[in-house]
Amino acid sequence: MNNWQTVNFHFYVGVSGTVGIDHADAKFQSVTGLDVQFDTETIKEGGENRFEHVVPVRRKVSDLTLKRGVVVVNEKSLFTGWLKKAFDDYEIRPVDLDIVLLNEERKPLAIWKVIHAWPKSWKMGELNAEKGEVLIETLELAFNRLQFVEAPKT
Repeated sequence: MNNWQTVNFHFYVGVSGTVGIDHADAKFQSVTGLDVQFDTETIKEGGENRFEHVVPVRRKVSDLTLKRGVVVVNEKSLFTGWLKKAFDDYEIRPVDLDIVLLNEERKPLAIWKVIHAWPKSWKMGELNAEKGEVLIETLELAFNRLQFVEAPKT
C-alpha cells in the first residue's frame, strides 16, 4: 500500500476500448474539467421559519478541456480525424474517453470515464514569430457524465 500523495503529471487520454494503445496524437499536456457537482433545490418547510432544506436535484459536469503541443498527424489519426470530421463535415460522433492517471511503472492508479464526449471547440494558439514557444492546441469537449473507476489491481 502506497501512502504517498499521487503526482498529476503522468497520465494519458484514450478512447474507451483502445486503452493501452499508443496513439501519437492522443497525448495531452493538460486536462481540466474533471468535476461533477449537484444542482440543488431549496424547500421551505411549512410552519418552520428558522431554516430551509437544500436538496440535490441532478448532477452536472463542466466542459472538458484538453491541451497539447501541435503534432503533425494525418486525418487517420485518432483525435485529429475525429475533430476534422466534426468541424469540416459536421459529422459529430460522441465517444467515451478514459483519462488514466499512471504510477511510475506506467500502471493505472485512477481512471475517469468521460461518457458521450463531443467536440465543442478546437483552438490553435497564437502564431508569433517573435517567440520561440510551442504551438498549443486546445480542445473543448462537452459530455454527459463523469465516472470515477477504481484502477484494476496489479
